Amino acid sequence: MDFHPTEEQAAAAGLAARIFGDLATHERLAAAGSGSDAELWKALTTAGLIAAVEDVGLLGLVLLLEEQGRTTAQVPYAATCAYGVLPVAAHGSAGQRARLLPALATGEAVATGAFPARGRITAERGRLSGTAPAVPWLREATHVLVPDADRALWLVRTDAPGVRTSPVETTAPWSAGRLTLTGAEAERIGSAGAYEDVLAGARTAFAGLQAGVCAGSLARAVEYTGTREQFGRPLSTNQGVMLRAADAYMDTEAIRVTAYEAAWRIDQGLPAREHALTAAWWASEAGKRVVHAGQHLHGGMGADLEHPVHRHFLWGRQLDAYLGCGSELLAELGAVLAQEG
Repeated sequence: MDFHPTEEQAAAAGLAARIFGDLATHERLAAAGSGSDAELWKALTTAGLIAAVEDVGLLGLVLLLEEQGRTTAQVPYAATCAYGVLPVAAHGSAGQRARLLPALATGEAVATGAFPARGRITAERGRLSGTAPAVPWLREATHVLVPDADRALWLVRTDAPGVRTSPVETTAPWSAGRLTLTGAEAERIGSAGAYEDVLAGARTAFAGLQAGVCAGSLARAVEYTGTREQFGRPLSTNQGVMLRAADAYMDTEAIRVTAYEAAWRIDQGLPAREHALTAAWWASEAGKRVVHAGQHLHGGMGADLEHPVHRHFLWGRQLDAYLGCGSELLAELGAVLAQEG
C-alpha cells in the first residue's frame, strides 16, 4: 500500500485547500443558511476540481473532501462526485459518459444519491415508484442516483414527470429533501455489482469528508485552548485537556487512514467492501467522539450556536447519522466477513 499522493493528487488538494480557505469563511457559511454557496461552487467548477476527480481517483477525492470538511464548506461536492462523476465514469455507457460528465464538471448538473438501498424503491419497465425519506443535497440536485429493491442503479432527473421533492431539515444544513417517485422515467446505470461498488466508494468518500470535519474541529480546539487562560496559564497545559485532545487526534487519524486504505484498494481494483465498511464505522463512531470533544474543549463557548466549532459538531453528527450507526455497520461487516470466510 502506498498512501503518498501523486503529484496530480497533491496539486488538486492544495488548490482545493486554497479555494475552501478563501471562500468558506464563517461569515459566508452563516449567510448560506441551509443552501449551497453558489460563488464557491462556481470557483470549484472553474478550477476543474470536479472534472479532476476522474483523473485523481477515489483517493484523490478523499484528499479533496478532507479540505472541504476542514472548513465545512457549504457545497454538494461529495454527493456530486460520489454519486455522479465516479459512478458514471466507471459504470456509465459511452453515451452516458459523453452526455453527463461534461455537465457535472461544469456544475450545470448536480448529483446526489438515495443510498443505501432500503427496498423502498421499485422499478417496472424503467419506471420507478417509492420514497427516499432524506436525500442529502436533493434541493440542489438535477440528478439522483437511485438503487431499486433489487439493487439495480437508476439515474432520475429531479425535473422529470413523476418526481417530487420536498424539503427535509437534517442536523446539518445540507439542503436535504424527501424524494417521492410515482412511475418516474429513469435510465439504468451499470450492471449487476455496480451498486456495491458505488456504495463502497460513497462510504469511503464521506469518511474522508468526516476526517476533514474532525481535523477542523480539533484545530479550532487546539487554537482555543492554547490561547484561553485559566488561573494564569493556558487551558492546553491542563492534563485533562491534553488527554482529551490526544484521544481526538488518534480518532481523527484512524478515520483518515482507514479511508485512505479503502480508497487506495478501490482505485487499485482490489476487493474493498469490508475496508469501506471499516472506514465508515470509524467515521461514524470516532467522528462523533471527536466533534463532541471539540465542542467540550471550548468550554462555555462551545455552547454558542453561532461559534464556528458548532458547525463541525453538526456536520460530524450528520455524517454519523448518514453513514449509519456503529452497530448497524458492524453487523453488515460481520455478515460480509462470514460470507467471505
